[in-house]
Order: sequence, then C-alpha cells, then structure tokens
Amino acid sequence: MKKLIAILLAAAMVLLSFAACSKTETTDSDTAVSQETDIQTGDAEDRPTPPDGSAPDGNMPGEPPEGAPNGTPPEGAPNGTPPEGGPGGAPGSSADITYDGATTLTAAASETGKTYASTTADQSALLIATGDDVAITDATVTKTGDSDGGDNCNFYGLNAAVLVKDGATATITGGTITSDADGANGVFCYGGNGGQNGAAGDETTLVIKDTTITTTGDGAGGIMTTGGGITNAENLTVTTSGRSSAPIRTDRGGGTVTVDGGTYTSNGLGSPAIYSTADVTVSDAVLVSNLSEGVCIEGHNSITLSNCDLTANNTKCNGNATFYDTIMIYQSMSGDADSGTSSFTMNGGSLTSKSGHVFHVTNTDAVISLSGVNIKNTDKENVLLSVCDDGWSGAGNKATLNASKQTLSGAILVGSNAELTLQLSDGSAFTGYVDGKITNASGETVSTEVGTVNVTLDSTSTWTLTGDSYVTSFTGSAANVIANGYTLYVNGTPLTGTK
Repeated sequence: MKKLIAILLAAAMVLLSFAACSKTETTDSDTAVSQETDIQTGDAEDRPTPPDGSAPDGNMPGEPPEGAPNGTPPEGAPNGTPPEGGPGGAPGSSADITYDGATTLTAAASETGKTYASTTADQSALLIATGDDVAITDATVTKTGDSDGGDNCNFYGLNAAVLVKDGATATITGGTITSDADGANGVFCYGGNGGQNGAAGDETTLVIKDTTITTTGDGAGGIMTTGGGITNAENLTVTTSGRSSAPIRTDRGGGTVTVDGGTYTSNGLGSPAIYSTADVTVSDAVLVSNLSEGVCIEGHNSITLSNCDLTANNTKCNGNATFYDTIMIYQSMSGDADSGTSSFTMNGGSLTSKSGHVFHVTNTDAVISLSGVNIKNTDKENVLLSVCDDGWSGAGNKATLNASKQTLSGAILVGSNAELTLQLSDGSAFTGYVDGKITNASGETVSTEVGTVNVTLDSTSTWTLTGDSYVTSFTGSAANVIANGYTLYVNGTPLTGTK
C-alpha cells in the first residue's frame, strides 16, 4: 500500500511539473507576441489616436504626435505608439543589420538623371554608405517591398527608399522619390550613434532640395532623421498616407533637422506633419495634417516654427492618446527620447486647429513660446491649452506658456495634479478663463479641480475673462484684468480692482 501511495505521489509531482512548464511557455509566448506587436505599431506620431468613441488603439505619437508610448515603446514617432511614438527597449544596433541597396555608392560620386528602383523587402533603392561627398540630381527613385523590420526601419533606416549613412554628405537636388511599402521611409539620414539619445553622431549629413517625396506605407515618413544625423531640406513637396508616417520625422538618437520652405502633408493615423525626438527648425513652410496632430514633441526635444502655416484636423486618437489636439507635447517613457524640458516655439505665421485642443501637454515639462502667431481655433469647445493626465505616466504635467505680442483666446484647463505658468508681455491679450474641469475625447472625466496656476501680466498686456477663473498667484495690475461680469479668484480670494 505504501509503495502504491508513493507511486501515486510521484506521478502527481510529474503532472504538476508538466503543468508548470506549460504555463511558463504560454506566458513567454504571449510576452513575445506582445513585444513584437509593440515594436511594429509605431509612435505617437506616430502614435496617438481616438476619439471616435472607441478606446485608443495601439501604442502612441512616439512619430505623436511620426510610435508607442506607454512606458513601453510608441512615425515616430512612431513606435510605442502615440504623434508619430516609439518602441521601447533598444532593439540591438545598426551593427546587427545587413544593409542592402539595389544601387550602393561607397565612394564619392556625382550622378544625374538616373533611375534607382527596388522591389525587394529590406533593400533600399539607393544606399549611400561612404564618408565622401555624393551628389544626386534629378533622380527617379521608386521603392516597393514591405518590411517587418520594425525598429530596424525606424531607428537605422532599413528598407528606406534612399538611405544615407557612414558619415556621408549627400546632396539630393530635384527629382522624385516614391515609396509604396511598409517601413520604407522616403529619405533616411542615419547619424551612426546607435540610437543612443544624447550621443554624438558621425556627421552624416543629408542636403535635399526641390524634390518631391511621396510615401504610402505604414512607418514610412518623408524625410527621416535618427542617430544624430543632420538633415537640411529646402523647398520639398512631401506627402505621406500611412500610419506613423510623419512627413518630417525623427526617432531614437535624434539629430538636427532644418527645413526651409516647401509643403508637408500627412494623411495617416498617428502621423503629424512633424514628429520630433530631435531639434527641428522649420521656416516659411506649409504644414498640413488631415487626421492626426499637427506636430508632436516627445521628451527633451524641440520644434521651432517661423512664418509657417500649420493646419491640423485631429479626428482620431492613436495609441495611448485620449485627447484630440493640434500641438501635442508629451513623454512616452519608451526610451525614444530623453526626459527633460520639451520646447515649442512659433514666431509669426498661422496656426489653424480644426479639432480638439490647440495645445496639449502631458507627462512632461514643456515650454511654449508664441509671438505674433495668428491662431484660429474652429473647435466648438474652444480649448486653447490643456495640461493634464493622458495615456502615459512616470513624469509630471507641467507647462509654461510665454506670449509676446500675441493674441490668445479660449479655455485654459489645468488638471489637479498639473502646473502652469502663464506669462503675457509686450502688448499681449488673453480672452478666456482658467479652470480644472477636464474631460477627454471619449467624455471621461480627467480632472475636477484646478491645479497650480501662476499668471503674470506686464503693464502692456490684458486678460479679459469669459468665465470665472481660478489661479494660485497673480502678478501684475488688477486694472489689466477685464472682469466682463466674471470673477478671478487668486488662491481662493476674489481679485479686487479689476475693470
């Protein structure tokens, strides 16, 4: 009998052991599938998305705006999924990639009127891999062949129609570049730093002007810069249609992007006109986003616009995003961008916001500077700025809005765990109110009480109230506040002496 019991106990132990192994294998498999999905989804860019009444899908702008945000990785920005977001976890390095080009230039060259084409997955139509100068004039470049390379496409340029790397200085003038494939950015400048944010690049420089770039696939930006690359673009016509496919796109490792003139249009989900995990400066350009945010900045990076005309109609949330907005500033915690102060500066030009909040700041510290911008908000809720929780966590919600010679109007919404510093100077005028009652695009309550708000008006600037407003501190003359039948409460006490 004792032997029988011993045999039965041994058998039970074996069965339990098999069950445990089976459970472990299933969990590992599920995790692997989840990680692969995150990597392929893309950024906020390249990764934001809702509200059509549905919950945000995918990961967010890590591209937002050209990504995947959620502590996990978001056209960007897009991996991790936000306005174009980004994927999390460093996926190896460019050293692990076997690059291939239908045409490969490994020495100085000057070519005019040539055709470069590839129909093969993970192969560029034109690969420029040399430390020498290369000039390409009036070329016709076509690229098909989808890639499932994920971050190898987003970070290192695999499958791009044109890829510039290895310290090259490539000048592309005129011509057309057409990409009809997933993971096939139009022109990719990879600076060689291995996707390490803050690391110096190898001086790879792309100079491109008077060129038409069209992409239709997902994860296929127009001009793409990563790894510390340097891109100088002039008078381009760039149109993208896929998800996470910002016309002006950056991703892990960042770099420097300077754009002068041209038209940049995005039609895809999670594809702002600009997705920045770099330092991006754009002048005298037309920027249009027909579905996503207008621009998206992730983490310790910047966008400066001078005399640009920006129009956005964000009508569907991407990834973790739960708000519609035109300027999205956030941190996904995906690793695509260092944490730190985000910066958006706009001087002159026009900013047309057709849907949602004009500015939205979440999970980061942002400085917004405006001067002489013609802001047109056609959304019926008329929200100028919201600073509050969204689909990411790990950092605070903090913003500074500096307005100089600027007219502002609309609601400013500051969540209970958020902070805003509002500074009006040089004849600026704000018509609106400050409150903390916030609902997202799906109608869910995000905040019911206002957070910390510090307002400064210089002697030349005014604030006209359109509703009772609540601030923590007020610096300036009460006579510069036009009450308009409403009350400004400063730390709970009504401000006296208003007009």
